[in-house]
Amino acid sequence: MTPERFRSVTSRYAGLRVAVVGDFCLDRYLEIDPARRETSIETGLPVYNVTRVRAQPGGAGTVLNNLVALGVGTIIPVGFCGDDGEGFELRRGLAALPGVRPDHVVATSERRTFTYCKPLVVEPGRPPVELNRFDTKNWTPTPPALEARLADALRTVVPNVDAVVVLDQVDEAETGVVTRGLLDVIGELAAAHPRVPVLADSRRSPRGWPPVSFKMNAAELAGLLGRDDAGSLDGVMSAAAELAARNGRPAFITLSERGIVAAAPDGATEHVPALPVRGPIDVVGAGDSVTANLAAALPSGASLREAIELASIASSLVIHQLGTTGTASVADLAPWVDRTPSN
Repeated sequence: MTPERFRSVTSRYAGLRVAVVGDFCLDRYLEIDPARRETSIETGLPVYNVTRVRAQPGGAGTVLNNLVALGVGTIIPVGFCGDDGEGFELRRGLAALPGVRPDHVVATSERRTFTYCKPLVVEPGRPPVELNRFDTKNWTPTPPALEARLADALRTVVPNVDAVVVLDQVDEAETGVVTRGLLDVIGELAAAHPRVPVLADSRRSPRGWPPVSFKMNAAELAGLLGRDDAGSLDGVMSAAAELAARNGRPAFITLSERGIVAAAPDGATEHVPALPVRGPIDVVGAGDSVTANLAAALPSGASLREAIELASIASSLVIHQLGTTGTASVADLAPWVDRTPSN
């Protein structure tokens, strides 16, 4: 991608409308100062004193944060949270972000807010160290009435956006936003609006999902198609082309240090190598930065290769941000545009 093409594509971001459908959670960071360590008088156990608490939208909210950083004009989250303190923090965090319209994030007493609570040991001059996480999730099926409200929201939103991101973040099927019933609605809307990119990512597997654009890694691709040759680059490119042809939509495969592959329904494939690692890394959020950059670039006129070039740069920038789930702005991407390695 040339600097001129970069400016042409990214100049359209402010006019985009992107829907993000999925499991929004709260990332809550507890920063611990080890210099203030104590021993509990009552239990004799160590006490870790938290000196700072910060929170931000996570899960599908990480994709949303990256879209905000890119300057996408209007971002419409569709999901739910609990009618609890964490839900209040999550909704407040979403509403504070520029361009985000959180009217379709449903607060309900029938769910707990999906929360990742991350204790971090923070010492001057050292990278933060994350301790064991405390997660709050839902382990019962999503109530039918809530599923119906989300389906109605999708039918209202999708006809009026330029791209849709669907993120399934839960471990237990049918306990989150992306239920079987909602997938049926997504399939109907994708078929009715074929020019709208629909980018889907599932923590478990997109097996049984409607034919949309999947973003996945090589192991997930091999499992989905039942192929044993997706370990090599040639095998990944062949399998990605098979998936894209089957779905009639582009497919995107992330390969960690080997970069990203894209395939078109006509069988054309592209591969962009990853940028070199430049120090300590934290891979949390890298995949979501890829998804966000694809969702912004494709409806802005980028080719498949240009889209994965931008996604590769963004993921490289994000993994070098420690102690947080990072993002990359257009200004962050710009200096790296002409440094992307060629095949």
